[in-house]
Amino acid sequence: MTRPDEPWPGHGGQAAPLLARFGLPADHAVLDFSANINPLGPPAWLPGRLAESLAGVARYPDPEYREARAAIASAEGVTPAQVLPTNGGAEAILLAAALHAGGRAAIVQPTFSEYARACRHHGLPVDALRLAGQHFELDEPAARAALARCDVLFLCRPNNPTGSLIPRGAIERLLAAGLEQGCTLVVDEAFIDFVTPDERLTPLLATWPNLILLRSLTKLYAIPGLRLGYLLGSAGTVARARALQMPWSVNHLAASLVAPLLADHDFLARTRRWFATEQPRLQAGLSAAGLEVIPSRANFFLVQPAEGPAVTDDLFEALLRSGILARHTRNFPGLDGGWLRLALRSRADNDRLLAVLAERRSR
Repeated sequence: MTRPDEPWPGHGGQAAPLLARFGLPADHAVLDFSANINPLGPPAWLPGRLAESLAGVARYPDPEYREARAAIASAEGVTPAQVLPTNGGAEAILLAAALHAGGRAAIVQPTFSEYARACRHHGLPVDALRLAGQHFELDEPAARAALARCDVLFLCRPNNPTGSLIPRGAIERLLAAGLEQGCTLVVDEAFIDFVTPDERLTPLLATWPNLILLRSLTKLYAIPGLRLGYLLGSAGTVARARALQMPWSVNHLAASLVAPLLADHDFLARTRRWFATEQPRLQAGLSAAGLEVIPSRANFFLVQPAEGPAVTDDLFEALLRSGILARHTRNFPGLDGGWLRLALRSRADNDRLLAVLAERRSR
């Protein structure tokens, strides 16, 4: 029996309240397609490295995070002064908003809810800019117009939950307009490691002082419980963000992993090989199962039943009862629950998802 009094969780990976909502037992087995985490990870060496690092928990971390900052700077081709390690991508978002407290923000939506939450926390009124068209594309004229009335523009690239990737040229045009208007662009590239060929915006930091990049190490390396991310920007911007950051924000165990994670090029290559094969295969399978699928550059897909948004809740429940946990979209402005987001998982798990969809379609 459905229990509508149970809340819809605000993030993926939260099976318990959804099982309760639909009257399913707490031990109902599910494959979690709601969290966009690399199914290949974490790297095999990580548990041993964590065990080796345990002795360090008896000491405070280096407040400057020199080793981690140097590793990130080397990997990104910037200086350590342009790097700020953070407690996951969420803290990087909060710091980007804090840098503009007292100003006004614009957010390109539908997108990750934490940008709006961070703006509320720091008292920034928000203008909502809608992705437009059949495939949720940037309305560049509207975005440029917003720069004149805002101090900061948040966008996600590739975007969560649509998987769309705003072209670099459009970003550069917005940066040029923003520099004239005194507006900063905050670009969250939490899923950029899955994009091939490489589309990261790091080289633009050398040209545009009004660019802030946010990164997450939790998605690619499958370590969301360790909370590890970083912020990139000009040296001045990073210094101001550091002044706003809580001391020792990143714990010792997480900080000790930065250098070896970024040095594991084999893991990244293996992930990209898997992604290059499995991502288009699942996209084709979802379309063949009768779903509308938004073309994605990321490790997830935004989908809608062919019958339209009115039956999306029915599809969500049917999947859940069959052991598939999808991500609802009730807290994505403009989607309002009419779509589902499905993460890319292992081939066997993806085949199970497609089999459940095929069975439902045949009824």
